[in-house]
Amino acid sequence: MTRHLIAVVGNSPGVGKSTLCQSLATWIADTGATVDHFREADILTRPAFRPVAAEFADGNNSVRPETLIESTRAYVAESRAAGIDVLVTDALLPFIPSLVAWGHDEPAIADVLRELTTAVEPTQVTVVYLHDDPLTALHRAVAREGPTWESWYITKLAASPGTRAVHDLPSAATHLHQEAALTLRLLSATPWNLITVDITDLNAPQTATQVRHQLTPLITPTPH
Repeated sequence: MTRHLIAVVGNSPGVGKSTLCQSLATWIADTGATVDHFREADILTRPAFRPVAAEFADGNNSVRPETLIESTRAYVAESRAAGIDVLVTDALLPFIPSLVAWGHDEPAIADVLRELTTAVEPTQVTVVYLHDDPLTALHRAVAREGPTWESWYITKLAASPGTRAVHDLPSAATHLHQEAALTLRLLSATPWNLITVDITDLNAPQTATQVRHQLTPLITPTPH
């Protein structure tokens, strides 16, 4: 049975989600557990998420919440049938940035989270939330990805119904501050475990060590 889904999310691009996911997947596999590392781009190629990819590509650049919920349900069911112990996912849950960009308000997003909670049962969920100053993280992302990334990111947000107020990096940072508060508020109302890590003064190995320390008691199987 798939006993645990670990979702790594962040309040901004460039906070180190992908690096942490790779580190956690390797660490968990070294314990002898079977692990599926679901990378962020996998949402467009995994069989369970074909309906999500199809809806996003149909010209509207959005996906219905019920499609996200059913694809998540299918992914966890597939993993359970395959005998995978732990799922390590990069930004798979709880989809809040996408739902905000697509114009859904807080009550609607809260409803989606309640449905997702049911969809993944009885798998335990832990959300690892990486937090940094958004403007610092955005500048880090620009330095890593190159100057064209900044234009792409701002254009993407400005074109979406829920993020049309974004027109430059400072306004993007303001949006990300607000989105972070919303995310933590909504996650606190779920039964999922929440690990929040301020990475301001941490490098990638230090972040991984801190998260592993907090995850250890959660992913260790209970003796029978």
